[in-house]
Amino acid sequence: MKKLILPLIALPAFAAAQTPPDVAWEITEGLTTEVGHRQAGTEAEARARVWSVEKLKALGFKNVRMEPYTMPTWVRGEERASITGPVPQKLAITALGNSGATPAGGMKGEVVVFTSLDAFKAAPDAAVKGKIVYISHAMKPAQDGSSYGFYGGARRQGPNLAARKGAAAIIIRSIGTDGHRNPHTGNTNWEAGVTPIPAGAVSNPDADLIERLARLGKGPLMLDLLLTPRFIGEQPSGNVIAEIPGRDPAAGMIIAACHLDSWDLATGAIDDASGCGIVADGALRAASAGPLRRTIRLLWAGSEEVGAFGAKAYWEAHKAEPHALAAESDFGADRVWRLDVTLPAGTDALKTRLGESLAPLGVTLSAEKASGGVDIQPIVKSGVAVIDLQQDGTRYFDLHHTPDDTLDKIDRAQLRQNAESWAIMLRLVANAPEDLLVKTAVIP
Repeated sequence: MKKLILPLIALPAFAAAQTPPDVAWEITEGLTTEVGHRQAGTEAEARARVWSVEKLKALGFKNVRMEPYTMPTWVRGEERASITGPVPQKLAITALGNSGATPAGGMKGEVVVFTSLDAFKAAPDAAVKGKIVYISHAMKPAQDGSSYGFYGGARRQGPNLAARKGAAAIIIRSIGTDGHRNPHTGNTNWEAGVTPIPAGAVSNPDADLIERLARLGKGPLMLDLLLTPRFIGEQPSGNVIAEIPGRDPAAGMIIAACHLDSWDLATGAIDDASGCGIVADGALRAASAGPLRRTIRLLWAGSEEVGAFGAKAYWEAHKAEPHALAAESDFGADRVWRLDVTLPAGTDALKTRLGESLAPLGVTLSAEKASGGVDIQPIVKSGVAVIDLQQDGTRYFDLHHTPDDTLDKIDRAQLRQNAESWAIMLRLVANAPEDLLVKTAVIP
């Protein structure tokens, strides 16, 4: 057993000695500084693609290119909200992606307060018709970020339901765990035939204020709201692809994914410039230790935040190619703490090698199945193997989709641990003798 384990444990130091020491940081710093925010379908996202192609070529990746597509595009406008009664109070608010607009001069209305999405679902339509709905929630920090899936329903489902019930507008408590006056944006969606209404998120301290005022019961809660976003039709977006070619194309390729776009409130350091830095750094470190059997393909996907258009475009263009495994980094830059795998039958030895080799970095092999990120979902749904290098998400939703998602929040030591973890995983999988190709893959 010692002959198997010791060379694998030695890999991170060997690889790091042969590659630029801080590629993950270079990319994270470059995207946030030289490009800035990268909202999908805008000129800023286009500049990010140009920057990315130049950077990846300079780093030595092969077959670097853009793969363009178009997508429906929404852009932010003016944002303002204040309580006018029973006590005048200004609020920190931001529009949710795909929000409808108020009249140019704003709108005024009575607010109906709900403590949860379920409470709102149970309310009769008459209770909210023509009024402004407010929805709260009880999201708390978690290392695995698990509360986001449940409480995020207030953002994903709430606005559409409010429009169907006849509400004039909706505001929600930000889907986040911080206590700062930074509202969290994020996408919402509308069913066919539903006219979008103004939809915004207030900061968590302002949500607390709304709820305290409602409990006082000193008359109706009145809001003055201005949101003027607009839809600007189909606009260019695209993915950026880069490769480290392997010597055995028939063995299938490994997809190492992130998303290039960000919301426009900040520079998208944790979401997801750091992810792009991590996968590129990990791939270079993996290749620096010697030739690879399988090709590693970077997928820096476009327009993830607003509907995963890049993921769909990638799969449509490449679904006939042999994919051996997919993995994605899109949960910030804090340390990898857990390894989840979904591998084909007959690959238990590879799973064991992964667990043993990542353990010195503080990464624990779990019994959970890997499910993959948004940008690789079409690949995963086809039956391709997937690995999740789970990052510590305890503070992720303090920063996610806020004006606070900036470079100073990146811990460089933890960022480096991510890159080293990815290097180990990518090299082991790229050179695994096991057959990883799924023989009965489904083409979604």
